[in-house]
Amino acid sequence: MKISLVVVGKIKEKFYRDAVEEYRKRLGRYCTVEIVEVADEKTPDGAGAALEAQIKEREGQRILQAIREDAYVIALAIQGRQRSSEQLAAHLDELAIRGKSHLCFVIGGSLGLSDSVLVRADEHLSFSPMTFPHQLMRVILLEQIYRSFRIIRGEPYHK
Repeated sequence: MKISLVVVGKIKEKFYRDAVEEYRKRLGRYCTVEIVEVADEKTPDGAGAALEAQIKEREGQRILQAIREDAYVIALAIQGRQRSSEQLAAHLDELAIRGKSHLCFVIGGSLGLSDSVLVRADEHLSFSPMTFPHQLMRVILLEQIYRSFRIIRGEPYHK
């Protein structure tokens, strides 16, 4: 299976980069992981709703260009469906059984995802109604994907 993360922006902090690389290394036993970073737009302080919508749309166009046509797209969105770790594992296993060999997870920038990206997505996933920094969300997502593979294979993993 191939797992792609299409994300807005780069990780600046070394500790986040180290954590991402650790989970990429661990996931190498189960799948191929690709991380595609698209440029983020600077949002000026006090930007109005119209400007924020334009920024999300520009970032969204970059995201859409990075998504392969054959990918099953899971957009991370606060309004998405929440799943337990066990439910996520069962869902990823079911997708694999159904022949979805390329899963693409999308993490937006500080303003979220454009409507065009949300429409392209095959499903929306929420980790919480809380907002997380997108750099931290990469680590959380990769950890949960790793945990899912461990659960699917019946391998031990701390709870």
